[in-house]
Amino acid sequence: MLSMLKGLWSYRGFIGTSIKNEFVARFARSKLGGLWMIIHPLAQVAIYALILSNVLAAKLPGVDNKYAYALYLMAGILAWNLFSELIGRCLTLFIEQGNLMKKMRFPRITLPVIVVGSCLLNNLLLFVAVMIVFALLGHYPTLAMLWLIPMTLAVVALGVGLGLILGILNVFVRDVGQVIPIIMQIWFWFTPIVYSISIIPDYLKGTLDYNPMFSIVSAYHDILLYGKAPDLQQPLIIVGVSVGLLLVGLFLFRRAVPEMVDAL
Repeated sequence: MLSMLKGLWSYRGFIGTSIKNEFVARFARSKLGGLWMIIHPLAQVAIYALILSNVLAAKLPGVDNKYAYALYLMAGILAWNLFSELIGRCLTLFIEQGNLMKKMRFPRITLPVIVVGSCLLNNLLLFVAVMIVFALLGHYPTLAMLWLIPMTLAVVALGVGLGLILGILNVFVRDVGQVIPIIMQIWFWFTPIVYSISIIPDYLKGTLDYNPMFSIVSAYHDILLYGKAPDLQQPLIIVGVSVGLLLVGLFLFRRAVPEMVDAL
């Protein structure tokens, strides 16, 4: 672990430049460039809100805003978008960077760190856009939003931990890359983002405890929608699980790097 940290510090310039170049490249390829990272999730929110707002808006007690459902959606999408982007990027990271890993000698741990930096930058831009939309809809920020910092770190730990494990497996078993997008779609609908937990039958609510993103998304709802600190009991458990997965992912990554280079 110490050698990884030393490698990251030695190559900090390479990491920063790579994140910057990736960001600039998005704007260079099209007229809207990186703005599509904001437009896509907001368009998804607009579609769901247009179709379902009249059905589910009444299911959100405690929110005195006629656009309550749209606010609820944006809060959940903000958390899910970061998580799904981390999983998706890590899933194909080592395959996409195979030539670089074979031809150049550098700390391989810099690759997932670059992904994390890029995803966090995208999430920050989406957060700014969401806050602007919130303000336009009459819902203003509170000090409770400071809780988003530890919650974002929890999402990163969970996403990178799972992403590294899946990305390593995908190098050796390419079917993993085909199955995970399907699982992510199921996982999205298994998480109360588009719908409120109040519409779930009581006998099914217990199953949500096995979904780590449920606690995180619920915390985002508490912070952004209700302006209060999240209930820390469940998120703390998820943070522990996330850190554990991250450590497992880093351990597997360190052990598997030589074999991955050969396989690629």
